Amino acid sequence: MKAKPNIRNRYVMMGDLILIVATVLGSYVLRLELSPAFYTYLPSAMWLLGASLIIKPLVYYFFGLYRRMWLYASVPELKLILAAVTSASVLVSTVLVGMFSMGVFTGFPRSVLVIDWLLTLLTVGGLRFTMRLVAEYRINAGQNKQGSQGKRILIIGAGDAGAMVVRELQKNLQLNLYPIGFLDDNPAKQNQQIYGVPVIGTLTDLAVTLERRSIDEVIIAIPSAPGRVVRLVANVCRIKGTPFRTMPGIYELLGGIVSISRLREVQITDLLRRETVSSLFEEVGATLGGKAIAVTGAGGSIGREICRQVARWGPSELILIGHGENSIFESVLELHDSFPSLLIRPLICDVRDYQRLNNLFQRHHPELVFHAAAHKHVPLMETNVEEAITNNILGSRNVVNVCLEHDIEKLVMISTDKAVRPINVMGATKRMAELMVLDAAHRYNKAYSVVRFGNVLGSRGSVVPLFKRQIAQGGPITITHPDMKRYFMTIPEAVHLVLQAASMEGCGETYVLNMGQQVRILDLAEDLIRLSGLEPGKDIEIVFTGIRAGEKLSEDLWDEGNRSQSTPHPDIRQAERHIELSGKELSNSVDELIKLAREGEPTAIIHLLDELIPDAKIRSTPPQEITTIY
Repeated sequence: MKAKPNIRNRYVMMGDLILIVATVLGSYVLRLELSPAFYTYLPSAMWLLGASLIIKPLVYYFFGLYRRMWLYASVPELKLILAAVTSASVLVSTVLVGMFSMGVFTGFPRSVLVIDWLLTLLTVGGLRFTMRLVAEYRINAGQNKQGSQGKRILIIGAGDAGAMVVRELQKNLQLNLYPIGFLDDNPAKQNQQIYGVPVIGTLTDLAVTLERRSIDEVIIAIPSAPGRVVRLVANVCRIKGTPFRTMPGIYELLGGIVSISRLREVQITDLLRRETVSSLFEEVGATLGGKAIAVTGAGGSIGREICRQVARWGPSELILIGHGENSIFESVLELHDSFPSLLIRPLICDVRDYQRLNNLFQRHHPELVFHAAAHKHVPLMETNVEEAITNNILGSRNVVNVCLEHDIEKLVMISTDKAVRPINVMGATKRMAELMVLDAAHRYNKAYSVVRFGNVLGSRGSVVPLFKRQIAQGGPITITHPDMKRYFMTIPEAVHLVLQAASMEGCGETYVLNMGQQVRILDLAEDLIRLSGLEPGKDIEIVFTGIRAGEKLSEDLWDEGNRSQSTPHPDIRQAERHIELSGKELSNSVDELIKLAREGEPTAIIHLLDELIPDAKIRSTPPQEITTIY
C-alpha cells in the first residue's frame, strides 16, 4: 500500500509566496487590463507586493496555517483560512494606505485591495484543499483496490459515531476493512450517503443484507443503543454466522473519543444496556469541578469507575484511598494515561484504621467523599462474619466520623439492594452502614446520602466472571433455580447515576437507582454461552442446584410499605425517610457488633443483626457455596 502524501509545510509556504506574487499582479491586471494606467500604477503594485510578501506569511503563521495537516482539512480549517486571509489583507491595506498618505508613491486603485483579498482567499484555500483532494483521490483509489480484497463491513447506525467509524476505515487502509453500507432506522437517512457509503436499509433488513451483500463483519456504531438493539443484531449475526463488534456504551465513552480503536467484541453488558436519558451535567459539573474529591475503595470495580468519571469533571485533585496496593497502583496508571494533568494522590489505607484515615483527611482536605470501600462477596461474608462487621460497619463508621471531624460538605455512600430486608450478612452490614450515614446527616444537618442499586455486571466477584470461568472449563454452569432473578446494571451506568445523585441537594436522603426489569439468571447464563460462540444445553450444560432456605427468588429495592418520590433525574428515586435506629441506640448497637466481631462470635452477631434490622432473616440462610451464587 502506498504511503499517504506528506506535503511539508515549508513547501506550502513556498507555494504561498508564489501565489502572493500572482495575486498582487493579477489584481492589477484584472483592474487595469494592461492598459497604460497599469504601468502608471506599477510602483504601487511593487509596494503592495513587498508588503504582502512580508505581512501575509507572518499572519498565516500566527493563525497556524503552517501547523495543520491539510490532508484532513474540513469546515474549521476553511473558517481559519477566511480569518487569516482577511486579517492579512486588512493589515496590508492599512500599510499601503499609510504609505500612500506619506507620499511614498503617487497613487493606486483602491479596488485592487478587494480584488487581491478575493484572489488570495481563492488561492490560499485552493492550495490547501487541493492537497485534501489529492489525499481523497489516493484513499479512494486504495479503497477500490481494497474492495476486492478486504473484509466487507456493514455499519449499524448512520449517526456521528457511524460516520467516524467509516472515516477511520477509509483512512486506515491497513485495517483491510471495507465499509459497504449502513443500516439505520431513521427514515430521513434512507438512500443517503455518508462519505460515499450508502444507507441501504433498516435494522429489520439485517438478515437479508447479510445474505445478499456477502457481509464479512458487522460493526454496531451506536453508543447510545439500548440492550434490545444490541441483542437483536447479536442474535441475527449469530444465526447467520457473521462476526460482529460494537462500540462501548455512551457512559463508557463520556469524556473519551469515538474511534476504530474503541471497537470490541459484544459483551453481556451490551445486551443489558438501557436507553440513555437526559443528564444533569451542569449540576454534576458544579458539584465536582474544581473540588478535592476522595474515593474510598478506589481500587475496586465501582470505586475505580467513580474515579474515571469524576476525573472527567476536572476536580482540583483526586484522592484514591484503598487497602490493596496493587489495585490502587493499577487505578493510578490508568488515570495518568487518560488524565495526565490531573493531580492524583494514591493513599494506601484500611478504612478500619481510624487514626490513619484521620491523618490523611487532615493532610489532604477533601471536600467531597465517595465511600465505596466494602466487602461485597455474599458467600464469602457468610463464612467470614467478623470481617464483614469490621470492614463494612466499623470502616463505614470511621469514614462518617472522619467526615464529621473535618467538616466534609458532602458524603455519598454506595449501598446495595441486598440491604433491603436482608437475608445475608453482607446485606445486613450494608444496612447498618446506611443507618450510620443517614443518622449523621440528620443529627448534624449534613449533605450525606446513600445511593442504593442492584448487581453490577462485570465487577470483581460477580456472577459474570464466575460464569465465564465455568464456560472456559467446559461447564456446567450452576444456578440454584430457573426462576432466580436479579437486578443488573453496567458499572458505567450505575456510576453515572451515582454522580447524578451526588449533585442533588438534600440531607440524609436514600436514592435508589432505576434498575429496570429484573433479569433471569438463566437468561443471563444462556446469553453468555451464546456470546462465547457456543449453544446452551448442547455445548455447555446448565445445572440447577436447588434454592436454599431463606433465599430470595428476586431482590427488593424498597422496604415493604415504603413509598418513594421522584427526583430531578428520571432514573433516580428518593426513598421515604424511615430510620429504624438512630442516636445513642444506633451507636450502642454498632459498638456491640464490633465487640462481638473482635471476640469471634459470628452466631451472636447474626442473632443481633436479625434483632436490629426489621424484616431481616439472616439466621434462616445457611452458609452458601461459593461456586453457586444465584
